[in-house]
Amino acid sequence: MLTLLEPPMSAARLPRLAAALTLIFMGGGALADRDYTPTTSVAETRAQFEKLPSDDIWWTVNGESMRWNNLNLQKFVPTVTVYRDGPVRELALAPNAAIGAFEVETPSGPMAFDQFLASDAATTMAVMILHQGKIVYENYPRQQPHDKPLFWSVTKAYVATVLAILEDRGEVDVSLPIDHYIPKLKGSAYAGVPVRDVLDMASGVDCGDSYESWDSCYYRYSSSIGEGHRPPGSADNPYDYIASLSPEQRWAEPGVGYNYSGVDTFVIGWLVETLTGMPFQDVLTREVWRHIGAEADAVIWAGRYGIPLTSGGLMSTVRDMGRFGLLFTPSRAVVSDQEIISPRYLDMILNGGRGSLMENTAWGNVRPDYLRHNVYQWDAVYSNDDFMKGGWAGQGLMINPRKDLVAVWTGYYDEEGGNISVLPMIREIWAGLWPDEDASGE
Repeated sequence: MLTLLEPPMSAARLPRLAAALTLIFMGGGALADRDYTPTTSVAETRAQFEKLPSDDIWWTVNGESMRWNNLNLQKFVPTVTVYRDGPVRELALAPNAAIGAFEVETPSGPMAFDQFLASDAATTMAVMILHQGKIVYENYPRQQPHDKPLFWSVTKAYVATVLAILEDRGEVDVSLPIDHYIPKLKGSAYAGVPVRDVLDMASGVDCGDSYESWDSCYYRYSSSIGEGHRPPGSADNPYDYIASLSPEQRWAEPGVGYNYSGVDTFVIGWLVETLTGMPFQDVLTREVWRHIGAEADAVIWAGRYGIPLTSGGLMSTVRDMGRFGLLFTPSRAVVSDQEIISPRYLDMILNGGRGSLMENTAWGNVRPDYLRHNVYQWDAVYSNDDFMKGGWAGQGLMINPRKDLVAVWTGYYDEEGGNISVLPMIREIWAGLWPDEDASGE
């Protein structure tokens, strides 16, 4: 689901300030020195289960029901586990009051960041910012710190990262066609498509993220993996469905233009499984999660046959998502003794993309001057070295290695099906408090 452009917002909603913020700075793990507060009550759980649609998929709802579902997905869908290991690598606290007080632009005019997050106009559930490996801001206005919200398409960054790790070892050559490694794709729409073009969502396969009809290519993929509703005649599994796409299912030649598609992501996850002989979640455990001092296991939505939804099903705590982000910064050693993210991969993200792809897309030119490129499943690499991956309806991970900054946020859509993105606000804060000429923050 495309999150590069700003999502729609409800102009009719006016912000009303809440009585107080839930601003949380905690040491010793997400629950240290605090009473445990459950995410949901018995009565609320029963009521929300009764609201789940029987003739459609759960994510068709908005507002408070979407928020509840995003936070409690493990209760009503199958998942597979991404395992943690070893001691928790604690994140030190260095609260910076200037972040919450920073005046950001909102649809209702300039407003302090804390003030906006507390307002009725906001649907952000949590925001965390790390600088030089320390938590400088952490706010949970609409979720608990221990919650494992669904991060939707932020998952895609993990898929590309695992593939990049295998690439660093010489186990895959991204210049070769994907069907060189996955023979089942020979004769399909993906035949002859270089792995690199699949990584950059430039496969040319006409199966972009469209949920407008149960008959669309992408919705049929989502049905085959158990993410979408399964009407009669749905494909049995995503591997067979993708292999069945004909060579005529193309909107462009490979490498010509960008078309946001979780099917491309799934194909990369399939490649990871083929190269390693392991389910994707186990490769992610082996290569990343057990090495970052995570405080909790992560899980991935696996709605059919235990196949992980690599295009958008990861659930983790906000802090553990931040630990993953730190791997891309000079503060990597805070969470891992290993260099998991190679200089080659980081340079590829920052400098190795093709800006021309976003100037020739299935829906027009989407590359403004301040955006360098998309690359390796990352949505946007900006001219100031910020890079980010967004998730549908309000999640995100943004990193700036040069400034040693990481931000994580979660959210949902309001009752009208829109939200106000905090991405531009966080970028305003970063630019204001850590300007390019003084990235050290001293």
